[in-house]
This record gives sequence, structure tokens and C-alpha cells, in this order.
Amino acid sequence: MPLYEYYCPHCEIKFTKLRPMAQADAPAECPTCHGEDTRRVLSTFASFSKGSDGEARSIAGGGGCAGCGASSCAGCGHSH
Repeated sequence: MPLYEYYCPHCEIKFTKLRPMAQADAPAECPTCHGEDTRRVLSTFASFSKGSDGEARSIAGGGGCAGCGASSCAGCGHSH
């Protein structure tokens, strides 16, 4: 089941929710205020693959931390 990201304009927070693809655009209840005036937002992602030398390489996504190959934002050196 895919993980989707939603935004609650009342609380001004983003949250994620696992749900079937058929329900992706349906309003999702906000975990903070329990309102249903939420909207699905576009999420960025990164995909990595190990090369023959054992090094992780970015194969999809990119930009910001997603493209640097660090295991966390703390280790990438990008400023946010």
C-alpha cells in the first residue's frame, strides 16, 4: 500500500498516511485536529542502488538531500 503525504490548512502541518491508491485523493483525517479539510501534496523521494563496488548510488529522485547519497540530512552537508 502506498504512503501519501497530506497537508492540513487548519493546523498547517504535513502528515503521511498509508492507504490504497483508489483513496489517494480522498480527504484524510488530520491526526492533530481531526479535520477532513486536508489536501494531498506532492512528495519528493529518492531511490538508491548499490553498485558492484558496494557504494550506494542515487538512481531516482534528487535535489537537496535526496541527491547527495548521505544516510541522513545531518551527514550531507547541504544547508536548508
